[in-house]
Amino acid sequence: MSRSVYAAPLATGLVTAFVGFTGSFAVVLKGLQAVGASDAEQGSALMALSVAMGLAGIVLSYAFKAPISCAWSTPGGALLAATGAVGGGFSSAVGAFLIVGVLIVAAGLIKPFGKAVAAIPSSLANAMLAGILFGLCLSPIKALIEIPGPATLVILSWFVMSRWKRIWATPIAAIVAGAIIVYQTGGGLDVGAWTPKLILVTPTFSWEAMVSLALPLFIVTMVSQNLAGLAVLAAFGYRPDPRPLITTTGALSLVAAPFGGHAVNLSAITAAMCASPEASPDPSLRWIAAASSGVGYIILGLTAGAVTHFASGSPILVEAVAGLALMSALGSSLHNALADGAEREAALVTFLVAASGVGFYGIGGAFWGLVAGGAVLALTRWGALAK
Repeated sequence: MSRSVYAAPLATGLVTAFVGFTGSFAVVLKGLQAVGASDAEQGSALMALSVAMGLAGIVLSYAFKAPISCAWSTPGGALLAATGAVGGGFSSAVGAFLIVGVLIVAAGLIKPFGKAVAAIPSSLANAMLAGILFGLCLSPIKALIEIPGPATLVILSWFVMSRWKRIWATPIAAIVAGAIIVYQTGGGLDVGAWTPKLILVTPTFSWEAMVSLALPLFIVTMVSQNLAGLAVLAAFGYRPDPRPLITTTGALSLVAAPFGGHAVNLSAITAAMCASPEASPDPSLRWIAAASSGVGYIILGLTAGAVTHFASGSPILVEAVAGLALMSALGSSLHNALADGAEREAALVTFLVAASGVGFYGIGGAFWGLVAGGAVLALTRWGALAK
């Protein structure tokens, strides 16, 4: 077999890593900042997540000879941003991340548990996700108000590129934002800040963090990422046993968590790039693209110190990029949440409560939105049976 046949999947994988990293790192940084991580801890988390998901992609793709791409939980990052700090600070958040890793492993190992997660009504899960994303998607508008010039350049770059090649819109917007930040800050070179460092965070555990962060993060990661990732693979004719895939991502989530990583999961959005014929006309070679993207993520993870260093130069501009990155996900979540007329009211209640940011007993709106929507759905179904 000619070596040239490997060129396309190798190149596709590296492009996938670049798009995946630059297209969503702003969401992850915003979420980590919201739950109390310092700049150094954000860099540590970004590097730990990049290396973990890179290893997951390499190992799983090679083991199953299928294009199994892995990523950090982008919706999970949005959830962290919407939830904000919990009692105990970032150490409590890290404790919640460890619990998420355990739950993901359990979902992979324990078949009934995995089925129970999959049984969560799709309308409510999507409505909760939409509520989580809503606030962050307002960030571009807030940036326009506070810094109209730079924000306009970033938004226009995203909009123009999205008309031509949507997958590149957010990476281009991130590059434009980075150039603006370098110009505004003078681009000072702080080698110490750029050097990649892993920071071990001692976790603490609390009921507040478990209910506010761990449970919603687990649900969002499973439904919006892992189940969606399996669906993408199936769409291209790949149907590996999902249990070892889920278990592996959960185990690597546990490895990344002490360094600030919130969750590793199957890729949903960029997975199609590696699984499609564009990666290779030969389906048996597309696993190389996913493995190559894993290598790319590891390399990009080593730049985490530089990324967080520049991002700290203009947090509001980084938030604007994050909001733009999540626009498509918000639209898709709202559509899926409200598609079923019989469940629309319950989904709307879930969305409104989750988006409101309301909290009781220190527990955030994402959890209460799911509870409120579930209660409305149960009453709706009970009323239908009683007729």
